[in-house]
Amino acid sequence: MNIAVLIDSFKGSLSSLEAGNIIKEAITKINKNENITVKPIADGGEGMVESLSDIKGADTIKVEVKDPLLRGIEAEYIVVDNEEISEDKIAIIEMSSASGLTLIASELSPIKASTYGVGDIIIDALDRGVKEFIIGIGGSATNDAGIGMLTRLGVKFLDGDNQPVHPSAEGIKDLKLIDVSSLDPRIKECKFSIACDVTNPLVGKNGSAYIFGPQKGADEKQVEELNSLHIAFHEKTKEIIKGADCDYPGSGAAGGLGYAFKNYLNAELSSGIGLILQLINAEEIIKEADIVVTGEGRLDHQSAYGKTPIGVAKLAKKYDKPVIAFSGVATNDANIVNDEGIDAFFPIIGEVISLDEAMDKQVARDNLSRCVEQVFRLIYKFK
Repeated sequence: MNIAVLIDSFKGSLSSLEAGNIIKEAITKINKNENITVKPIADGGEGMVESLSDIKGADTIKVEVKDPLLRGIEAEYIVVDNEEISEDKIAIIEMSSASGLTLIASELSPIKASTYGVGDIIIDALDRGVKEFIIGIGGSATNDAGIGMLTRLGVKFLDGDNQPVHPSAEGIKDLKLIDVSSLDPRIKECKFSIACDVTNPLVGKNGSAYIFGPQKGADEKQVEELNSLHIAFHEKTKEIIKGADCDYPGSGAAGGLGYAFKNYLNAELSSGIGLILQLINAEEIIKEADIVVTGEGRLDHQSAYGKTPIGVAKLAKKYDKPVIAFSGVATNDANIVNDEGIDAFFPIIGEVISLDEAMDKQVARDNLSRCVEQVFRLIYKFK
């Protein structure tokens, strides 16, 4: 059989590539002659760069950037130079590598956190001749509506004294004038595809502040303040961009970074997994497969909304391929994924153990290997 393995990471435990190779090893224990293709994959959040680092023509770049609190750190991204994929160089970027929640997990600052570092990465890529960007914006620590990134790209956000405001939500309090005339001119020649798997607007009860603010450290009062600041930013933006839209699906992603990309950089906001499947040529791999294997660390009702396993499953069903998913855990409502193309899913945990134990790399490795082996023993029994 031809078996295609396209599985997301088990966050905090196994990378996409590690999980894929464990599955391959478990299957070959039973049948050494299987043709198994492992393709690392992610849906635009943390792990995207790692999962795509083996693309032909990919070069991993390390660059000094500002973290969410504007301190110097090192981030990584990928530049792909492969004419089979695109005539232009492509940068693959995780915003979380510069402005992610994990970078300031113990010192969250919902008002002062900035996306300035994302702009650092974009500028570095522009200097390397990149004209096409694929940017995953999951896992952010920020609520600045993209003002930090835009500042680094040359947009001037000025106060009443014609001085630059702080490149964060805090700076919006003092914002009186936006000047886009000094935006880096190379931006106009670029295409930005934003891997965005939420559809929330910028403002309102379903917007960025109310839905995502609390997980970034905002209390009830700060959530209301952030929403007001986002409204103010949108009103100022409308003064220079007449068609600015704060309700566009995904505008509220990454603390409003989706809004900045869409309205200031004319970016396309779309399903992260759709972009990645296209980039790794997953359709050709799946077309040749007899069985498709996918999964992620946690399967639940949210998995049905644009996550990696469902993206893989829907593509597989285009060719009527059977789809199996493995996960660290599966909640009681995970069976919704069966309606989205996954024929059967298997949580890998056996004994009752603590979360810390379950996420231990060796424990996760052993659990995944054992579960895969047993599932494929059954498959071969009825083959």
